[in-house]
Amino acid sequence: MTQDNRTAEIANFVTHLECSKTGDILPAGTVQNLSPTGAPILVRYDLAAVAETLTKEKLAARPTDLWRYRELLPVVSAANIVSLGEDMTPLITLDNSLGSNVIVKDEGRLPTGSFKARGLVMAVSMAKELGLKRLAMPTNGNAGAAMAAYARRAGMEAFVFCPDDTPEVNVREIALQGGKIWRVNGLINDCGKIVADGEAEMGWFNLSTLKEPYRIEGKKTMGLELAEQFGWSLPDVIFYPTGGGTGLIGMWKAFAELKAIGWLQGPMPRMVAVQAEGCAPIVKAWEAGEEHAPLWPDAHTVAAGIRVPVAVGDFLIIRAVRESGGFCMAVDDDAIIATRDAVAREDGLLLCPEGAATVEAYRRALAQGLVGAEEKVVLFNCATGLKYPMAPVTRTIARGQAPDYAAMT
Repeated sequence: MTQDNRTAEIANFVTHLECSKTGDILPAGTVQNLSPTGAPILVRYDLAAVAETLTKEKLAARPTDLWRYRELLPVVSAANIVSLGEDMTPLITLDNSLGSNVIVKDEGRLPTGSFKARGLVMAVSMAKELGLKRLAMPTNGNAGAAMAAYARRAGMEAFVFCPDDTPEVNVREIALQGGKIWRVNGLINDCGKIVADGEAEMGWFNLSTLKEPYRIEGKKTMGLELAEQFGWSLPDVIFYPTGGGTGLIGMWKAFAELKAIGWLQGPMPRMVAVQAEGCAPIVKAWEAGEEHAPLWPDAHTVAAGIRVPVAVGDFLIIRAVRESGGFCMAVDDDAIIATRDAVAREDGLLLCPEGAATVEAYRRALAQGLVGAEEKVVLFNCATGLKYPMAPVTRTIARGQAPDYAAMT
């Protein structure tokens, strides 16, 4: 949304907040973390009124940023939007690697280089609207970078806690963007405990994954965009790298809302939650027919963004996968790195490890007959591959000496 539109009020259709487990209603426009039963809170809208107000033609005339979907978003006053330019992300086919039916939605094009910008721009904008001044969260890297950027842009304090093996580029960008960051000799759940334990003493608002209502609303714009980009139909299958699962939950919510306002044509996609073999609590719970996933011991993977040993929204992830007729799959680290390197060489797209995990999961699902070669498939690349370690290059040419051109082939 452009700066000159920020003094206007947004046509807001939020009716209430709702406990995702019990359905109990909480008032909109109030500061909330988890519901009284300890479950994530969902934002609900007057979808009948949205259907009467918003048309596809009206939507098509708007700027191509995530704020174009404002009737399905929670911010009331445009003056509270804290934006860094959240443009629609492209769909890129992997013609050389996998063929034209397989499309990557490249979220690395967003501010701070990852899809975390979607959730955090909404959460920080709502924090501004609700009068919050001090925010805190645990992170594996990209979420903390997004929170620091948006919080500082809004003039808020940002406190970030990350595992001590978080990629150095993430730690430095958080600090450079004004976030106060500490490394912790543990995993993201250990960092989350520090945030939760410090709420009373530090007076910060806990912005942890699914522990407030609005990151889901930002992440669901992935689903809204995808539906629009597909001409208001949907792909057959969506592979999503899953740690805390906010995006998968948010997309499933987006599809339900679009269906309710009569905009979707055809069947819903099968949702596939992709994890790493070294940290696969959702996969294990799904395979066991359970709804909740216990803490995964000794979590480890090169795909740090999906290294989440326990997820507060586990039942929402598994519920979406089951309702969609999808499945869960884990892939190993060696395959993740080999796949990332192959896609870069063959198709020129530099994926993050988490994005590469979806490519490998698709290949395995295709080989196992879980998806068909003719099906339209979307894979999510959740961050730019430029943030992650790459193999060194050692070839040199000495100045003043004739190059051995024959050896270059």
